[in-house]
Amino acid sequence: MADPASEPLEPRVRTPREATHQAAVDPHLVTIVIGAAGDHDRPLLRRQLVDLHPADIAAILAAAPRETARTVFQLIGGELDPEVFAELGEDLRELAFDILPPDVVARALDDLDTDDATAIIAEFEPQERAEVLARASDDMRMAVEAGLAFDEETAGRLMQREFVAAPEHWDVGRTIDHMRRTGEDLPDLFFEIYIVDPAFRPVGVVSVSKLMRAPRATMLADLMEPPPVLVSPETDQEDVALAFQKYHLISAPVVNEAGQITGMITVDDMVQVIQEENQEDLLALAGVSEASADDTVWDGVKARLPWLAVNLGTALTASFFISRFEHLLAEVVTLAVLMPIVASLGGNAGTQTLAVTVRSLAARTVTAGNALRIVGREAMTGLLNGLAVAAALGLATFVWFHDPRISATIVLAVMLNFTAAGLAGILVPLGLKRLGQDPAVSSSVFVTFVTDLVGFVAFLGIALVIVSPG
Repeated sequence: MADPASEPLEPRVRTPREATHQAAVDPHLVTIVIGAAGDHDRPLLRRQLVDLHPADIAAILAAAPRETARTVFQLIGGELDPEVFAELGEDLRELAFDILPPDVVARALDDLDTDDATAIIAEFEPQERAEVLARASDDMRMAVEAGLAFDEETAGRLMQREFVAAPEHWDVGRTIDHMRRTGEDLPDLFFEIYIVDPAFRPVGVVSVSKLMRAPRATMLADLMEPPPVLVSPETDQEDVALAFQKYHLISAPVVNEAGQITGMITVDDMVQVIQEENQEDLLALAGVSEASADDTVWDGVKARLPWLAVNLGTALTASFFISRFEHLLAEVVTLAVLMPIVASLGGNAGTQTLAVTVRSLAARTVTAGNALRIVGREAMTGLLNGLAVAAALGLATFVWFHDPRISATIVLAVMLNFTAAGLAGILVPLGLKRLGQDPAVSSSVFVTFVTDLVGFVAFLGIALVIVSPG
């Protein structure tokens, strides 16, 4: 294979990385890349991809067939910006690193921030990890190994070990001059400078914008503000994300047991954490897990069938109670027509409360101190919503069947079921949380069971008293 540097690049057709790039994937460009990969046209692939923004390259490869991505990695993988590998999904990243030689992978990791390199190398098998780290620089290897020593989804895994720190007795001019002299050792992008004491413990923070506006003779001690939070490397990433939201942080220092700064966490990582956690809660709320493009049918069955089996059991239980009213349904067929409405409305009301509760639990806004008040609020909300819906439904039922007994029955049943839905929507996830379980995973199954059971039994039980001919 010829040396890439010896091949002249033809003029680019697409917008280069330096210019404003499109937020969405251009279908025409995807088609060109697919065609170039199919023809193994290396110069065309280089012309189309090499100068694009890494996020755009990753999006194009994700939109193209897997074989196209394979060919791209084989032909120009070593020439792509290392940031591309940080932007790729796990499946495509694994494909890329299966194709690229270990020394190429090691060089790519050396060019990444330590937090991205740690996240990527964590996905490797132990033997592959050792092989790549052996070829990486000493600084990167030590940083990655230190990051891997912490549990997944903790601040220690997320933190970037490149940061800017200065002693509080420096002035603005000396700080700027120092950063200019050591430019290559600074993070590629940073927004804050941490002010440290002689023991290298952070005592303040100065934003870069504030630093650049101040006169050179201004002391850092006069500009700094106390850091809003100091993050322990063992802190769960969700707690860190909540701190970023609460204090509107751009970055936060990570300190060891002695209080010394060892790294920083940046807002881009926290945005990703928030997105992943929200997506995870949304999928768990439906009783499913995320499905990648490479998942098999069996993977989908294993992820979803257990909760469907639980749902089957709850449905059979509800059906058993309905069968106890078999004679009533045979005598008053109208009840069979209206019965699903009560359960359906209650189920929707329960799902609304459940979604709000799970989100509140994730945001840590529901505590032991306010839980009772929130339970009461949701019960009253369910009752008032039930009253409004029941009034409209009762009127419609009377117009439909001209039977005030049927109307009264459905009004009472809907109000009772909405109240039960409000209580179940908050008590079920709170109970699961107290038991140490993820409230998003199975709450929906049990809330639906409650609203179905209460809806059916309340409706038929009230009808047995009010409507039954006997």
